[in-house]
Amino acid sequence: MRQPRTRVAIVGGGVAGLVTATLLRRRGIDVRIFEQTPQLGAIGAGIQLSPNGVRVLHRLGLQAALARTGVRAQAIETRRWADGTRIARVRHGVACTELFGAPYYLIHRADLQRCLLSVLPEHVMELGKGCTRVVEGPDEVALHFADGTTTTADVVIGADGVHSAVRAAVVQDEPRFSGYAVHRGLVPAAAVPSFATDPRVLFWLGPRRHVTYYPVRGGDIVHFSAVGASNDARTGSFSSPDEMNELATGFADWHEEVRRVVTAAGSVTRWGLFDRDLADRYVTGRIALLGDAAHPTLPYLSQGANQALEDAVTLARCLWEADPARLAPALHRYQSLRRPRTAEVHRRARDLARTFHLPDGQEQTDRDSEMRDGQEPEHLSWLYGFDADAATTPTPGPASPVPAPVPAAHPIHRL
Repeated sequence: MRQPRTRVAIVGGGVAGLVTATLLRRRGIDVRIFEQTPQLGAIGAGIQLSPNGVRVLHRLGLQAALARTGVRAQAIETRRWADGTRIARVRHGVACTELFGAPYYLIHRADLQRCLLSVLPEHVMELGKGCTRVVEGPDEVALHFADGTTTTADVVIGADGVHSAVRAAVVQDEPRFSGYAVHRGLVPAAAVPSFATDPRVLFWLGPRRHVTYYPVRGGDIVHFSAVGASNDARTGSFSSPDEMNELATGFADWHEEVRRVVTAAGSVTRWGLFDRDLADRYVTGRIALLGDAAHPTLPYLSQGANQALEDAVTLARCLWEADPARLAPALHRYQSLRRPRTAEVHRRARDLARTFHLPDGQEQTDRDSEMRDGQEPEHLSWLYGFDADAATTPTPGPASPVPAPVPAAHPIHRL
């Protein structure tokens, strides 16, 4: 008798949820996505896609779509906050493709979402379905929604972010405010004329603050993220004239280009930066967390979307190789493969909350000197060279695959 197909419910229709659903459907698994947003739109701002994430998207057949909508970063460049002195410039561009097999893309989140939706049938996602809780039973999981409805699945995947509702069924904890907030905005390309001939990621490091900006939408607009120390631990996003005034005041004594960029937006959104302590587990017998729902990480390594893509590949492969009658071992295999990798990214990102924001002085001078001494991209192999699909492929013999250890942190890719 043919075994019934595993029913998988994914909570969250962001990058992680869409990619996981696509991978599972291609292997014949019954998938539904439940997304709380009532209507998909041009939400969010920029995302940096490093080669470890881009390889996943290429394997979904999105090479041409990414090339049309993304900007290939030629470098990651770091400058000092007040006088614009260049600290370091790490080559990307052709070097990324040659070393790591894929480019480094800068893309608007809405453009990436459209790419992902183009390879997923519309009927897979239900909008306006905010999940409030999940209840695991011996044979299935019940999902409860804010509109009063319920449904069931054999496996539930929580891809619903740092404030995940699904996480409460796996781990009992709360988000941790980092003491920093980020203002994000989009400005005309004319604010940074140098991007026309040298598209790149620009970091500006200063005391208790840093700014990142880069081109998206084919270079037509520039995304910026301006991070600063804050005592305001509100969750969610906020957009008001007060936020714009706070941003202008906070960077009033920074370099003229930074001031021009952060004050050129018609509106900005403010987000408190939260993560959580790394959990001992990402799964139960029938529930799995991935992306920021599993290992919410501060954004200083620009790896949120990329680690979610790695998670999606690993979890999908573990599920499609599993016996439908024995799903728990598959979920625990996913956890054992992903936890060491994500723990290292999580740790390094937390370290950068201090390193990025050092006051001027000897420690800052030492940091800058170390960054200048190592500007070749090879030291990024631990991050960009990781292949989640290869790491999930069983090796011959009795041993389970274990991700290779990563080298000690190098300050140049504390970026």
